[in-house]
Amino acid sequence: MSDGNFNRALLPSTPYRSGFKMGQQQTKTKAINALRNALEKAEPPLSVEQKEAIIKSFELNLNS
Repeated sequence: MSDGNFNRALLPSTPYRSGFKMGQQQTKTKAINALRNALEKAEPPLSVEQKEAIIKSFELNLNS
């Protein structure tokens, strides 16, 4: 008789979690690419170093 503890390895796998994480990563990638495109069209034009600094800051904010 089961006491409520069971081996999770015996349960069927659910792809929800991995799909959810993949969707999050794709969304982050799309957001970073959108920011890159917006910075390319910025007026006045930004230097490459400024663009990379903004993108790195944005990525850090996405990950927190």
